[in-house]
Amino acid sequence: MRPAHIAVIGAPLDLGTNRRGVDMGPSAIRLANLGPRVAALGYQVEDWGNVAAEQPERAPQGPTNARYLPQIAQTCRRLARVVEQAMLRGQTPLVLGGDHSIAVGTVSGVSRHFRQHKARIGLIWIDAHPDMNTPQTSPSGNVHGMPLACCIGLGPRALTHIHGYAPKVDPKNVALVALREVDLLEKPHVKRSGVRAFTMRDIDERGMRAVMAEAIEIASAGTEGFHVSLDMDSVDPQEAPGVGTPVRGGLNYREAHLAMEMICDSGRMVSIEVVEVNPVIDEANRTAVLAVELVMSALGKRIL
Repeated sequence: MRPAHIAVIGAPLDLGTNRRGVDMGPSAIRLANLGPRVAALGYQVEDWGNVAAEQPERAPQGPTNARYLPQIAQTCRRLARVVEQAMLRGQTPLVLGGDHSIAVGTVSGVSRHFRQHKARIGLIWIDAHPDMNTPQTSPSGNVHGMPLACCIGLGPRALTHIHGYAPKVDPKNVALVALREVDLLEKPHVKRSGVRAFTMRDIDERGMRAVMAEAIEIASAGTEGFHVSLDMDSVDPQEAPGVGTPVRGGLNYREAHLAMEMICDSGRMVSIEVVEVNPVIDEANRTAVLAVELVMSALGKRIL
C-alpha cells in the first residue's frame, strides 16, 4: 500500500441481510477508536462520513429473490463514486460496513480508478461464506450473499454493471479465504468461477501462512495491487460474536492477525473494507474492537 493518507468511508447499509444492526457497524468501529489509532501509525486520516443508505422501514422490499435490490444498487453507486474520489486525491479507502453487499460499491470504485490508468486489481475476500449466489440460486434473496458474484460479473445488472462494465475483477485474481459455509446451489458457482477458494480445512492442513502466501500471489499476478474485503464472520464467533451471520470453526485471533500482517508485508494492498459488524448482538463492542485491531495490522502495526 502506497499512499500515507487514509480515507475512512462509512456505508451504514443493512438492506442486504435479514438481521438488523449492521447499519450501526460504522459507528461501532469508529467508537472503537479507529481514527486516532490509525493516525498513531503515522497516517493522515480523513473521515469522509457516511454514504446515504435507506432503512428497510422506509424502502419497498421488491423482488423476493433479491430483496431491496434498487436501494442497494443506489447505495453502491454512491459508495463507488466516493471511493473513486478518495483515490483520485491519493488516499487509500478504508470502508466500514454495513452488510457485505456494500463491497460491490467499494470494488467498483477501486476497479474504475485503476481501469482509467489501464490497470487492473486483484481481490482477497476473507469470509466464512463465498457470497457467490445470484437471484436464481439464493435460498434467502439476501443480497449480502451475492456481492462476490457481482464483482466477477455474475448477478443483477444493476450491481454487476456499475460504471457500465463487468467484471470488475478477473476471477483468476480473486482469492477467497476462510470459507466454511456454502449454499447448495452456490457450490457450482464457486467451483466453476475461476476464483481460488481456500476453506478452513485448507487452513487447518496447510497453515495460515501458506494459504495467505498463495492468496497474495493470486491477487497480485498481473495487477496493480489488490483490494481486501474483510467480513468479520471469517473470525470464529468466540472471538467475534457480533457479526451478521456467525459460523463456528472460523479463524482464531492469531490467524486473523497473521493474514492482515502478511497483506501489509506484501505492499500490494490498495484499499480495504471491514463489514458485517453488528453491535446489536455484540458483547461490549469487542467485535468492533477486533475489527480495528485487524485494520491496524493491515496498515502496519507490529508486535516489535
